[in-house]
Amino acid sequence: MKKNIASITGLAAVSILALSACGSGSPAGDEEDGNGADTASENGELTEITVGVLPIAPSVGIYYGIENGIFEEHGLDVELSTSNAGAAMLPAVNTQQLEFGIGNPNSVLNANDRGLDMRIVTGYSNSLAEGDDIAGVVSTVESGIDDWTGLEGNTVSVNALQTQGDLTIMEAVEQAGGDPEAVEFSEMPFPDMQAQLEQGNTDAIWVPEPFLSNALADEANQLVGYSFQDAIAGMPTMVSFSSGEYVDENPEVAQAFSDAMNESLQAAEEDEEGVRALLPEFIDLPEEAAENLRMEELDGEIRTEQIEEAGALMVKFDFISDEPDTSTLYFEGE
Repeated sequence: MKKNIASITGLAAVSILALSACGSGSPAGDEEDGNGADTASENGELTEITVGVLPIAPSVGIYYGIENGIFEEHGLDVELSTSNAGAAMLPAVNTQQLEFGIGNPNSVLNANDRGLDMRIVTGYSNSLAEGDDIAGVVSTVESGIDDWTGLEGNTVSVNALQTQGDLTIMEAVEQAGGDPEAVEFSEMPFPDMQAQLEQGNTDAIWVPEPFLSNALADEANQLVGYSFQDAIAGMPTMVSFSSGEYVDENPEVAQAFSDAMNESLQAAEEDEEGVRALLPEFIDLPEEAAENLRMEELDGEIRTEQIEEAGALMVKFDFISDEPDTSTLYFEGE
């Protein structure tokens, strides 16, 4: 079986150098009867799917499953495609240019509120409910912004607007007694943020690992806070999702993907050493940094309570008009 290499360019601090994949990434079902799983189940060939991922460390969870043959065991031939934000994957998933995406659940809720039919297929990664978290807001020491209320009247850069970063920051500011409406947000790719902070082009940045550790390694910077923990502790950071049309027309493929994803994430969570060994290959990260990187919890179980709590916050801050319809939000597999 051949292994395709997809080169990703334009990322500054961290870039994916090579995403290991099998097959050409053509849409599942091209040579089938529209079911999407018959090829794999009846004559031994694999169903080809393309999955959108973010160029960040936790995306190694699905890569672990590909490298260890787990997706292949479930009849799937997976190619990975990268995007700077989960929201950017949604149009491609909606039109089935991507069969599945892995991104934050808030983007899925936002898409559904705008009339797209998106389904959360599995959980993927979760923030840490206590201790040092995996994403946070960083400012310069010189700025004097050292708590949530200090963000009032200042600009915070996030990777995408009206999603997890600005949502949880606004809630953290309000819980601290500040005015969340007084915080300005700008959109910026994660790899660009630290340089822009140092140049004074933004007042604070919201970044996940490995960007968080990189920023805090500079003594000129300081941690403002962990917005996930102060808004929704243990909040899912990413889920896998697909279009309602795709999973309804290809339930066997969706089930195989769900099973493979759950197995991959469980195996990756239990094999920390193996996961860390893949990071330098998966993203441009030195081995020493990979060994010390703070990792999110990988888990395929969907944390429905926290996702729906986030949905309520999105209504509260006018990100969406209505709380999500949970009867159609999740893929109902076996």
